[in-house]
Order: sequence, then structure tokens, then C-alpha cells
Amino acid sequence: MIDFEDPTEDWLDEEFPLGDGVADVTGVVVCPYCGEANDVALDPGSGAHQEYVEDCQVCCRPWRVVVAYDGDGCAQVFAEPADGD
Repeated sequence: MIDFEDPTEDWLDEEFPLGDGVADVTGVVVCPYCGEANDVALDPGSGAHQEYVEDCQVCCRPWRVVVAYDGDGCAQVFAEPADGD
């Protein structure tokens, strides 16, 4: 049983290994359609590997964003066309 009141419990590190405050929470991706750089917010609490759809802030076309966190909380982020182009 986890004792939530015990400060020596490491259950948070086990449950949320990237949530220690040092993981990347922002990234920059280049739109695969218009070529403009876009700032994107990242959520390390959503897991080490993430995929979701987001629209370009410039041309409004959708891309599939892929995020992969390494063990140190550094994120690799890239975008590809959401429609398969």
C-alpha cells in the first residue's frame, strides 16, 4: 500500500518519471505545408511518446505532432501532414 503522507515514498517518481519539473514543456516545429516555425506546448505528464493533431498557427492546416521524451525529459518534436500529403 502507498502511504501518500510519507515523504520518503518514491511513488510519484515511479508514476510520473517525467514530471519532476525538468522535462521540456515547449517545443518548436516547422509546418510541413507553409514552412513557418510554430511554438507548441508540450505535456510531459501525457507520457513518453505522444501523437496528436494540431493546426498551424500561420496557415491553419492540420499536422500530426509526434513527441518523444528521453529519460532526461528532453523532447524530440516534429510535425508531418495530417492528411498524408
